[in-house]
Formats: sequence, structure tokens, C-alpha cells
Amino acid sequence: MNGASASRMNPREIWRRVSLDIALFVFLGLVMAQLGPYRTLEAPPLFRTAYWLLAVFGAGLAAIVAERAIAGRVRRFWPRIAAASLLVTPPVTLYIYALNAVMLDLPRRWWLMPQLAWQVLVVMLLLMTLRALLWRRLVETRTIVMPPLPEAEREFRLRLSAKRRAARLLAIEAEDHYVRVHTDTGSELVTMRFSDALEELGRAYGHRVHRSWWVVGDAIEDVRWTRTGGEVRLSGGIVAPVSRSYAPALKWAGWR
Repeated sequence: MNGASASRMNPREIWRRVSLDIALFVFLGLVMAQLGPYRTLEAPPLFRTAYWLLAVFGAGLAAIVAERAIAGRVRRFWPRIAAASLLVTPPVTLYIYALNAVMLDLPRRWWLMPQLAWQVLVVMLLLMTLRALLWRRLVETRTIVMPPLPEAEREFRLRLSAKRRAARLLAIEAEDHYVRVHTDTGSELVTMRFSDALEELGRAYGHRVHRSWWVVGDAIEDVRWTRTGGEVRLSGGIVAPVSRSYAPALKWAGWR
């Protein structure tokens, strides 16, 4: 995402994400119906397809909830996939157990629950991995096709002193009626409104992370999430807060 105007996901981006999730669930459900694993191949084709679509959609929705619940605690890719899959396996196992009893008329054998849980875990790992790789690929593609514009910061840079006009821009911070500009050679105050600074940097590669902070995208080194938001660590040791309202945009950009 480029510019301050992209600091929040607009309805079109949200719908695009929902549409891709739905497409993934339908695709996986149809593949499972075609393969007919776990003795479902004996069921009629239409009935088998309905079963697997219900199973995958139910598991997928649970996976999304689980992934969001641990996103701020487990940030590394594979540990997050494993943790979310383990977290969601018990409730999904109960869901599949009920689905088997209702749709496949399987006998209610509680002692087979551990075996069913193992099967569910395998499918959840597959589903979570495919979904995470899909979104990682999407973020990488967006980064390639939407590079920072060389002239995007020019107008704003002209406001800086000669000492910092050619420095690497890291972030800007609202400070009363001024804007503090953070660069790799230090910071300085510029007399202007924060909203005007955001407008001038509208085509620059960055993210609004707080009502009083905007950070350059390629200056971000790490993001630490909390229940109420988080903090962004930038080059040069600068730390900027991330508020709850601006967190979704940063996560959409790949920082989870």
C-alpha cells in the first residue's frame, strides 16, 4: 500500500480478501470431494460435494478466527500456522463429528475422536498453509507492481533544512502545531499541519500507523502486536505506536 490514504482497508480491498478466501474454500472443498478421502468416496457425488464444502467452510471460518486470535502473539510464519491449526483442531473435530453423524450417518463412537482429531489437524495444516501462502504471495505481488515513486517525497523534502533534505526519510510525527520529521541523520520540526504533510506524502510508500504517526514502508524492521495495537520498530532505533484502528492496514501489508 502506498501513501497515507491507504492507511485503512477500503471496502473494495475487504471484499477482495473475502472473495479470495471463499474461492480458496470452494476450491479445496471441490478437490476433497473429488478425491473422497476418509471413506467419503462411497457417498453420491453431489452429496459428497455438499459434505466437503460444509466441512471446509466450517473449518476455514474457525481457522480465520484462530489466526486472528494469535496474530499478535505468534508472528513467525510456520509457528503461527502450527499454533492456529492446533488451537482450532478441537472445535473443528466436534463440528466434523456432528457433520459425520448427520450427513454420513456414521455411528457415534466417541473412542474414535483422537483418530478424527488427527485427520482434522492434517486438513487444518493444509488449509492454513494454503491460505497464508496465498496472502503472502499477494502482498509480494502488490509490492512489486506498486513501487515507491521517486518524486513522491520531493515537495515535502523541500521543507527540510539543507542538512536533511537528501537524508533518508523514516517517519513523521505530529507534535502540537508542528510535524517532527525523522530521518537517518536525526530529526527536525517543520511548521505545518500533520494532515497537510500526509497529503504531500500521499504517493510515497508508507503507512499511517497512528493518529499522529506515519512511517516509511521500507524503514520498518519489525512490528510487535498487542491486544490494543502494537508498535513499529524502524531503522535507526525509532519506535512508533500502532493504534487499533490503523493495525488492519499494516497487517494487510504483510506485517502479522
